[in-house]
Amino acid sequence: MSEQTTVAGSQVGGEVVPATPAGGSGAAETRADPKPRNNRAWWLVLPVVVSVAFTAVIPLMTVVNFSVQDVFSPSDRIFVGLEWFRSVTRDPEVRAAFVRTLLFSAQVLLLEIPLGVALAVVMPRRGVWMSVALVLVALPLLIPWNVVGTIWQIFARGDIGLGGWTINNVLGINFNYTLDSTDAWITVLVMDVWHWTPLVALLAYAGLRSIPGPYFQAAQIDGASAWATFRHIQLPRLRGVLTIAILLRFMDSFMIYTEPFVVTGGGPGNATSFLSILLSKIAVGQFDLGPAGAFSLLYFLFVQILCYVFFTVLTRSGR
Repeated sequence: MSEQTTVAGSQVGGEVVPATPAGGSGAAETRADPKPRNNRAWWLVLPVVVSVAFTAVIPLMTVVNFSVQDVFSPSDRIFVGLEWFRSVTRDPEVRAAFVRTLLFSAQVLLLEIPLGVALAVVMPRRGVWMSVALVLVALPLLIPWNVVGTIWQIFARGDIGLGGWTINNVLGINFNYTLDSTDAWITVLVMDVWHWTPLVALLAYAGLRSIPGPYFQAAQIDGASAWATFRHIQLPRLRGVLTIAILLRFMDSFMIYTEPFVVTGGGPGNATSFLSILLSKIAVGQFDLGPAGAFSLLYFLFVQILCYVFFTVLTRSGR
C-alpha cells in the first residue's frame, strides 16, 4: 500500500494524536479575516447630524453664551459667570411659576391618564364603529394649538360662549375666567384635558389591540369579571404604553405655552403664568437675554431630570 499523504491518527505512549492536514505544520488553520465593513453608509446620516447641529446644538451654545454674560449691545458685553443662574433661582416670581407649572402637570397626569385608558377600554374593537370612534377621538389632536386656545377663549366666555353662558345661566354658577383666578385655572386645565386626552386614549387603544386573544378567552373560561380582566390582563400589558404616555404628557404639559397664553395671557394676575409664559416675558417682553438664557437652561435641565426620574421609576417598577 502506498504511503498516505495524511496521518489519520497514531497512538504514542497511550495518547491519541489527532490527524493533521497534508502539507500542514500541525497548527490549526487560522480563520479567514472577516469582510471589512462598509462605512460609507455613515454619509447617509451626515445630513441629519448637520441638521441637528444647526437646529439644536448651535442655538443651545448661543443660549449658554448669553447665560454667562450681561449683554448691553452686540458689541458691549460683560462676563458675569453664574450670576444670572443665582438670580433666577432666587427670584420669587420664578419659584411661584415653577410651583404652578408643577401643580398643573400633576393635575394633567392625574386626569388624562385614567380618562384616556377608560376611553380606550370602551372603544369598539371591530366593525365600522371602530373607524368612526378613532376619527372622532383623534379630531382634537388635529387642531393647532393656537386654534385650540382661540376656540376655548370664545367657548368659555360668559356672554357669547356656549360653555360660559351655560354655566352662568343654566347651572347658576358665576363663572368668569377673565376675572377669577380659579375659573381661569379650571378653563386652562379642562382645555388641556380635552385637547390631549385623545393622545393617551389612542396609545392605550393600540396597546389593548396588541394583547393576544387567548388571554381574554382564558379569562372568560375562568369566569373573570370585566374589572378582573382589566386589572390582571389589560393593565399590566399597558405598562410600556402608559410609560410613554406619561412621559409625553408630562413634558408637554410642563412646557405648555400657546394655549394658556391665547386664553388668559397668564392672568388674571399671575394665576396661569407658567414657566414658559414667564420665560417669554423675560426674553421677548423685557429683552433680558442673560437672565432668559440662564432661565431656559435651568428649565431644560429640570425637564430632562424629571423625565429621567419618571422613566427610571416606571421601568423599574415593571420588572
